[in-house]
Amino acid sequence: MSLSDEDGEILVRTARSAVTEHLKTRKKMILDEDFKSRFSYNSGVFVTLNKDEKLRGCIGFPTPEIKLYQSLVDAAIASATEDPRFPSVRYEELSDIIFEITVLTPPAEICVEDASEYPSRIRIGRDGLIVKWEFGAGLLLPQVPVEYGWNEEEFLNHTCEKAGAPQDCWKRKSTKILRFEGIVFKETSPNGDVIRIQL
Repeated sequence: MSLSDEDGEILVRTARSAVTEHLKTRKKMILDEDFKSRFSYNSGVFVTLNKDEKLRGCIGFPTPEIKLYQSLVDAAIASATEDPRFPSVRYEELSDIIFEITVLTPPAEICVEDASEYPSRIRIGRDGLIVKWEFGAGLLLPQVPVEYGWNEEEFLNHTCEKAGAPQDCWKRKSTKILRFEGIVFKETSPNGDVIRIQL
């Protein structure tokens, strides 16, 4: 999967427009046909909102089940209004918020003979992780361990926590670990230039 810098800029600007329109009118923006045809393939995507260098919302779709043009808009609105960790973003806040989008490759299970092999099969700065266990699943994007300076084991521990599981749940035979890659674009400042993030 390849996205040009121009693609990234269009996706980030559209995510911002979708949230702005929704907070102003409570409606979903109408997408132009050029945008729809350009991003008419199925893809997972996450939209992350940051305010004052702190997370303000992050929601997305890990698996490529719907077209990117649709999943982007749905994820953007949900990250602003439905993230249970935060109150809904207010329209007046948008000028303080930096938009970031991560387009995901399809998740693939990491198959190992023994759980002790997992850390060596993960690359920090390339892989995002999904942990699936008997009571749910959790996902962390590829940029998260880079931002926190985690090693592979810490990344696995924290992804287990995100899934509501004990930190060492990844060592259980019954737990499944999936990895995916992400292409990340974000604004350099609220409504500013859009850059590709090299992890």
